[in-house]
Amino acid sequence: MNADLGRLLGEVDALLLDFDGPVCSIFAGYPAPQVAAELVDVLRRHGVDVPPDLASEPDPLEVLRRTGTADDQDATCAVEDALCAAERRAVKTAEPTPYGREVIVAARQAGMSVAVVSNNSAGAVSAYLEAHRPAGYVSPVVGRAYAAPDRMKPDPEPILQAVRAVRHSPNRCVLIGDSLSGIEGAQAAGVRVVGYANRPAKVEKFLAAEADLVITSMSAIAGALIERISS
Repeated sequence: MNADLGRLLGEVDALLLDFDGPVCSIFAGYPAPQVAAELVDVLRRHGVDVPPDLASEPDPLEVLRRTGTADDQDATCAVEDALCAAERRAVKTAEPTPYGREVIVAARQAGMSVAVVSNNSAGAVSAYLEAHRPAGYVSPVVGRAYAAPDRMKPDPEPILQAVRAVRHSPNRCVLIGDSLSGIEGAQAAGVRVVGYANRPAKVEKFLAAEADLVITSMSAIAGALIERISS
């Protein structure tokens, strides 16, 4: 694994990171199910008849995604605005991922470009990076398109936007992602992908999705980058 990871990182010039997972747990102090329930309340205040399965949805991003499929742009914008505000609150109590910051710093020290590509809002991501001091190491930050949840990953466009910004070809970039949507988006963009299985159940899913490699700790990335710097 270490040799394979070192080989992969030696073949790329840019590290693209998902945010919620590889960098931090954004909803650690402001639980995602609570945020999702608040978004459902927004829908109800806008007169939307919320079906039971959506009312009990624990993932705020899925509430936004489902809202976007209803072809009600006013409701979608309302949910988007509420989610952006919730994410800005959430990053104040987000829990840093072990070795996430070390990965960012080591990648830059190794001469690599570092970007964040997230289905969370760019404002929340940037606020977190500023508060935790790796902001100067990361450019660009690509967040979700405003009130256009169909353009979130697995749509490859956010990843391709980051690829264009770092000015490397897709096959010289690698995405570190902890979701199937990130893996699928990277593959559609022609970008290498390492699945970060931060829960045991994800390992087999990421292997089945044919991620280039699967890791269970960001320490593996940090160690491989430090070896690259030392060699």
